[in-house]
Amino acid sequence: MRKIAFIGTGGTMSSLGEDSLDILDYGRHERRLDAPAIAAAVPELARVADVRAVAFRAIDSSAMDFSAWHELATLCTELGADPDLAGIVIGHGTATLEETAYALDLTLKLDIPVVMVGSQRPLSGLSSDAPANLLGAVRVAADPASRGRGVLVVLNDEIQAARDVAKTSTARLQTFRTPDFGVLGQVDGPHVRYYRRSERRHMPDTEFDVAALAAMPRVDIVLSYAGADGTAARAFVAAGARGLVQAGFAPGMPTEAEFEALREAVAAGVAAVLATRVGSGVALDGERVRAGGVVGADNLSPWKARILLALALTRTSEAAEIRRIFATY
Repeated sequence: MRKIAFIGTGGTMSSLGEDSLDILDYGRHERRLDAPAIAAAVPELARVADVRAVAFRAIDSSAMDFSAWHELATLCTELGADPDLAGIVIGHGTATLEETAYALDLTLKLDIPVVMVGSQRPLSGLSSDAPANLLGAVRVAADPASRGRGVLVVLNDEIQAARDVAKTSTARLQTFRTPDFGVLGQVDGPHVRYYRRSERRHMPDTEFDVAALAAMPRVDIVLSYAGADGTAARAFVAAGARGLVQAGFAPGMPTEAEFEALREAVAAGVAAVLATRVGSGVALDGERVRAGGVVGADNLSPWKARILLALALTRTSEAAEIRRIFATY
């Protein structure tokens, strides 16, 4: 039996509804189990690994922020100091699961597997996916083949890369997908099977070290829409943003007024990154974008580009260096 730590942070997989049919608005009850209670509700875990449950917090994932990520990374590092630990599984709400996964993927220095897992239905719900998802995540964390692949996301018997995965549906069980590249692998009963790797840098081989940071640079996201006039970007700069991510139209360009606001921000010393709001494909990084001092986000979603830009700003404010970082991770 391989030793696996299971950290509970709350979310749907920890939630209890009014009854088994309460599978949508269960959050109104504010009833959540901690990690030991979740593990106890899935006794099958003991048949696949020696699971040690670790309570972290029990919150809705919309409450996650850089401070919580820092605490979670610190806890993972402390647990990883145990030479007998084979892997870590983190239970998390699905709303921001992909963001937490990417933040950890860029900052953890662990060489053991770290697997994020959640569910679309509460633990108390009819046909809850929480037990099967948790069992699959533990199988993946315990498998030696999961080493060296960065932070992994496991739901619906599919293994996804933290950098690429996105939540694509509010309620369907197959919500987590990788639009451009597909899954890394699958969990078929007791079998963990891999078919590809991510080519971008990930934990533990990253240049970011946030252990001593009290706070992260403020980075905000500006959403493009027809008629947008740049007011949002200017307001974020006035509020103290050190970086802006523009979620532009496909293939990335915002309105002309928004682009002018980005150029103003760059002239004032604020870093600007251009992403796209459509959820797939590479954002424009052409001559006009570069001439304005703006960096293309590659194919990162705006919310993941925000995380990478904030981390980049802990090291540099130079556009050329930020562009290198976006081409690397």
